[in-house]
Amino acid sequence: MEEIERTLRKYGQGHLLESDLTEGEKKAFFELAERVDWSVIARLGERGEAPRGEITPIGGLGIEEIEGHREEFMARGIAAIRAGEVAAVLLAGGQGTRLGSDAPKGCYDLGITHPLYIFEQLIRNLTEVTDLAGAYVPLLIMTSEKNDAATRAFLKEHAYFGYPEAYVRFFIQDMAPCVDFSGKAIWEARGVPALSPNGNGGWYSSMVRAHADEDFPDVKWYNVFAVDNVLQRIADPAFLGATISSGMMCGSKVVSKAYPEERVGVLCLEDGLPSVIEYYELTPEMANRRDGDGKLVFRQGVTLNYLFRADRLREIAEREIPVHIAKKKIPCLKDGVLVKPDTENGYKFETLILDMVHLMGSCLSFEVVREHEFAPIKNRTGVDSVESARELLKKNGVTL
Repeated sequence: MEEIERTLRKYGQGHLLESDLTEGEKKAFFELAERVDWSVIARLGERGEAPRGEITPIGGLGIEEIEGHREEFMARGIAAIRAGEVAAVLLAGGQGTRLGSDAPKGCYDLGITHPLYIFEQLIRNLTEVTDLAGAYVPLLIMTSEKNDAATRAFLKEHAYFGYPEAYVRFFIQDMAPCVDFSGKAIWEARGVPALSPNGNGGWYSSMVRAHADEDFPDVKWYNVFAVDNVLQRIADPAFLGATISSGMMCGSKVVSKAYPEERVGVLCLEDGLPSVIEYYELTPEMANRRDGDGKLVFRQGVTLNYLFRADRLREIAEREIPVHIAKKKIPCLKDGVLVKPDTENGYKFETLILDMVHLMGSCLSFEVVREHEFAPIKNRTGVDSVESARELLKKNGVTL
C-alpha cells in the first residue's frame, strides 16, 4: 500500500488517497490500483502526435516467391516449433458487443447447423500446425478485466477445444487511468477510478507483469494475433521459417489491398524503418499510386498477425513505447451520481502494436492469399462481418 501511495503522489494523484472511502472500499481500491500503469500520466505533455516521417514502400516476399521456397521455409519453421522456440499470443480482450453479444468476442458462435465458436476455429487453425510439427506451441491468451473470468470459464468448459491445458496461459491486459484535462484521475464509482485498456501495444508488458511467459523459457519468437480473423494460420511454419531466415527482428503477414481506399493499415517504411500507416493517413495520391506492373505501390495491408523476436522485445521494453493520448467522453461521478458527459471531458491513453513494429527496426513483409487467411469479423453484417466470414470459411472447406 505504501508503494502504491508513493506512485500515486509521484504522478500527481494524491487526491485519490484523500477520499472518504470505507476500509473495504480502500482495500478494493488498492488492489485495483496495483494493476494500473500510472506512469502514462507523465506523458500528458506529449498530447500532440509527432508528425509522420518520410513514407516509402517496403519490400518483402510475395506469394509466388514464398511458394518457390515453401519447402525450405516450412522445414526451418517446424524445427523452431519442435525446439520450443515459438509461442502464440492471442489478443482476446474484446467483447462481442458489435456482434450483438455480451460475451467475450471469442465465444461468438459462427455455426449454422452446429456450434462453431471463434475460439474453437482459431484453436483448430493452431492444431493443424502442431499436428504437422508433432509438438505443441504455448498459447498465451490476453484477456481484459471485463472478460477474463468469462473467457477462462468458457475455454475450460469446452476443454480448450482439445488443446492441452498445460500449454495454455492467461494474462489480463494492463489498464491505464482516465484523467480530466488537468491531469487528475477521474472517479467512475466510489473507490473505482475510471480506467481503459492500455492498447494492443501493451501485450508484452502485460504478459511480463503477469509472469505468463516464465514457464516457457526457450521461446525466441512470439506470434501475436487478434481474435477476430478466423482464417489466419497461427505459428505458421512457412512464416516462421521465412522470418528467421531473413535475419529480421519481426515479420508481418499482409494481404494485397483489394482497392486503394480499403480501410486497412499499410506496412511501409517511415524514415527507413518499418511502420504501419493507417488508411486515413495515406494521401489520395499515395493510395492510388501504382508500379510498372500496375500494382498498388502501398498495397501491403496488415492483418494483425506479427512475429516478434523475443530478445529484441526485451530491448525495446526498456525504451518507452509511444503513448497515444485522445480526448474522450468519460463517465464520471458528480455528487455521488454517475454522469455520462455530452462532450469530451478528459483523456485516455493507449499504446499501439504498430509502434512496436517500428521500434523492432526491421520487418519482413510476408504476403498471404486473402481468401485463405483473411476473414476479419468486425460487424454482424456487411463488410468484414459474421456473414462474410461464414462465406469465406465455407470456401475453405469448413462445415458450418
